[in-house]
Amino acid sequence: MEYLSPITIFFAAIFTSNILLTYFLGMCSFLSVSKQIKTAFGLGLAVTFVLTITSALNYIIYYTLLQPFGIEYLRYIVFIVLVAAVVQLLEMFIQRFSEVLYINLGIFLPLITVNCAILGVSLFMIIREYTFLQSVFFGAGSGLGWLLVIVAMAGIRERLNEQKIPPALRGAGIVLIISGIMAMGFVGFSGIVQIQ
Repeated sequence: MEYLSPITIFFAAIFTSNILLTYFLGMCSFLSVSKQIKTAFGLGLAVTFVLTITSALNYIIYYTLLQPFGIEYLRYIVFIVLVAAVVQLLEMFIQRFSEVLYINLGIFLPLITVNCAILGVSLFMIIREYTFLQSVFFGAGSGLGWLLVIVAMAGIRERLNEQKIPPALRGAGIVLIISGIMAMGFVGFSGIVQIQ
């Protein structure tokens, strides 16, 4: 694979290869929590933090423990256990310092553990054979891209509350239509750089 600068991977993960709008990973919490900007921003920061930390730790574990001992087949279990541990620590931190955000995020905070975007980033970095630095920048960029999209969707949904929408399109229907339009908008960035 051609070597890509970590900065290139970072910006590509935000815009041209957005984990949410390109690969449609992490849609469940995206659809549910994108009703208010404040809550969406809080979850987006949590996902960004978890993605950045777990991509670094999963890289280290994969290349220092799993691969040398020939037990790469355990990567799914190990990655998910590590993600669960990081999410648990984050959940305790948020509960301690921001009770309101903790209550607003509700069940979706612990569900970050099974957010397919988190596991997807860890698997992509292994499949694409990224270096450690590339993996960390890919995780951070993917998290910021997820944050950008969920906050934009929350802003749009807050504005839509003031509009008359046909009953058949209310709720998930209009959100999926807007997600498709946003995905097409991000395709406009695809001429800049693609990571695969």
